[in-house]
Amino acid sequence: MKSALFLLSFVSLFSASAAPMISGEAKLWHKLTLTFTGPESGEKVEPNPFTDYRMEVVFRQGEHQVIVPGYFAADGRSEDSSADSGDQWRAHFAPNRIGEWTWKVHFRKGEDIAMTEDSEGASAGFFDGETGQVTILASDKTAPDTRALGTVQVVGHRYPMTEGTKEIFWKVGADSPENFLSYEDFDGDFKTDGHKDQLVKTWGAHVQDWKQGDPVWRDGKGKGMIGALNYLSAKGLNAMSFLTFNVEGDDRNVFPYTHYDERERFDISRLAQWEVVFEHATSKGMFLHFKTQETENETLLDEGETGRQRKLYYRELMARFGHHPALNWNLGEENGQWKAHHKKVKFQTTRQRIAMGAYFDQNDPYDHPVVIHNGQWPNDLYGKDIPIDGASLQTANPTFANVHKATLNILTTSASKGKAWIVACDEPGDASHALVPDTEDPTHDNARMNALWGNLLAGGWGLEFYFGYKHDHSDLSCQDWRTRDKFWDQCAHALDFFRRQKLPFLEMNCLDDLLKGAPGFCLAKPGDTYLLLLKDTSKAAKLEIDGEFTVQWFNPRTGGDLKNGSNLQIQGNGPQLIGDPPSEKGKDWVVLVQKAS
Repeated sequence: MKSALFLLSFVSLFSASAAPMISGEAKLWHKLTLTFTGPESGEKVEPNPFTDYRMEVVFRQGEHQVIVPGYFAADGRSEDSSADSGDQWRAHFAPNRIGEWTWKVHFRKGEDIAMTEDSEGASAGFFDGETGQVTILASDKTAPDTRALGTVQVVGHRYPMTEGTKEIFWKVGADSPENFLSYEDFDGDFKTDGHKDQLVKTWGAHVQDWKQGDPVWRDGKGKGMIGALNYLSAKGLNAMSFLTFNVEGDDRNVFPYTHYDERERFDISRLAQWEVVFEHATSKGMFLHFKTQETENETLLDEGETGRQRKLYYRELMARFGHHPALNWNLGEENGQWKAHHKKVKFQTTRQRIAMGAYFDQNDPYDHPVVIHNGQWPNDLYGKDIPIDGASLQTANPTFANVHKATLNILTTSASKGKAWIVACDEPGDASHALVPDTEDPTHDNARMNALWGNLLAGGWGLEFYFGYKHDHSDLSCQDWRTRDKFWDQCAHALDFFRRQKLPFLEMNCLDDLLKGAPGFCLAKPGDTYLLLLKDTSKAAKLEIDGEFTVQWFNPRTGGDLKNGSNLQIQGNGPQLIGDPPSEKGKDWVVLVQKAS
């Protein structure tokens, strides 16, 4: 796997003939952009600037090397100009080390050279071979901005970690709407091409959340979507997901290409506008969940192979967006063979699923997590040598009752096959209902107990919540995240708890059998720390222990500090009564039991 070193700061040495324009911030994990003047080209021009040119920048610090893909950027400001032609070529960097770097550009041309593994080819002239030196300084950001944390990476156990702070990255946020990027303020004819145009969004309900100084494009466009991100971040959440390719899918308005049926030419201005949104999301602490395809189109590119079309698509995603510190590449929504009755849909095979993961593994300069969404249960993908890092889990129970069990199943099975997966439940619930609006379920008891705490106490690293299609503001129609406002508060309480409690999570495992007499979950390091969710505190819950332990309570409905219940301590060898909560006996409570010092 290519090392995830990132890059630079102010450029101190440039060739006078082809010096790049430097923009952005020369700081750790920040986006720094090098823009070169190269050959004139355009979205419709031959040779095709997307397939027949290959730009890469190689950065070195001692023996440490990273290869960053570049891309054709039209006039360099297409998010505002909507330009589809120009002579600007660009690469983005997100350094993970301070100090001096050297860099060298490779700019080659040739038929389909962008999709080959060969970086040689014929020189394209212009800035090919240019070199320089750069210096990176420390970041000046603070959380929740993900640039303050460092890149989220998989490091050999079930929790992804931040490269800078070396902490577990817990996530909770919105899975819906899957067509988040189906937005009228983006450039492109997807809004009028006859493919489900009625589903294109305005995000009008969140214009009120846009703040002076927030980004816009084309003289004021984008306020609704930028405001929506502000709202989600202000609620204390840190994750969102979106499809980037849903041709032939449920919405059909999101794709990176110039037209619905195009596969080799990208809409430069629309992708630049996507980047404005993603950059703001990063500054607001949002984890970016890229769902790279929908089940209906998993064989649309190269008939499911990782061939010229798929490589081109993935390369463009990595070049334009891969610098963001907190993201994962999802190989496909509901991917693989899972609907036997769905005769018209073709599914990718095991070999094809693994090949997609391998391409990201070999070409992503930042080593972002690669996950896959069921669909097909991932039993064919476990193993230490398979380049897939985890599951984006979907369940199918309206009360979220199987989230805990399904999370634990994948964690246990993957570890037994030699590679512990990370597991987020990104579509808890069922297709019809799942997380319904506050007006229909203001307490969200099942979503809180069974899904939110069910995943986390199985050993999962978080959730994104799906909105069922039988309710207002569903997975396709949602334009107002405030419809679940009361539940977002409960999500924020859980995130706050896991961040604040410095527990030995890497040594804790799901051991529900230690909990007796009452329904709930148990994540434990036996003899040291036990984290419980008791669903019904009117029942006499007991915990299997050996020794003397303190007992503290956390209210998952209202958050706040840990509180004392009826028993400040429990001791003995065997099942011991935990006691009663501080208040609201009969409601669900989280219990932290720790070895007495």
